[in-house]
Amino acid sequence: MIRRYGHSPRRGQPYPLRPGAYGLLVREGRLLLTRQAAPEPEYQLPGGGIDAGETGLRALHREVFEETGWTIGNPRWLGTYRRFAFMADYGRHAEKLCHVWIARPILRLSPPSEPHHSAHWASPLAAMTLLADPGARAFLARFRHLV
Repeated sequence: MIRRYGHSPRRGQPYPLRPGAYGLLVREGRLLLTRQAAPEPEYQLPGGGIDAGETGLRALHREVFEETGWTIGNPRWLGTYRRFAFMADYGRHAEKLCHVWIARPILRLSPPSEPHHSAHWASPLAAMTLLADPGARAFLARFRHLV
């Protein structure tokens, strides 16, 4: 069974499945996070939705680049969790199926192209307090020995 984090779904509210790819991005003992300033400011693991016809790994590379401007290397899949969420960017609810990889940021090619996103480095301890998603915090705690 895939572990669930966050709020329980509301009865009668549809939650279409939205698979996504997210990265614990480690370089020199620090994590690369993204800060999304709007609609609600929060720190996140870089990543996002897997588009139709796209593999999770391809989505990870694309999303990390869009949200941070960095390329990544040596990705290794760690696991999956799910959460029910309201996606304010899209004005709808979803059951997010979050696939998490660990990878190394290689090269920053540009600023983030995703609106309202900025890239930030944090120690693992700081990231535990910054990350808004309890599932992301749980994966960081579980795999902190790899950081």
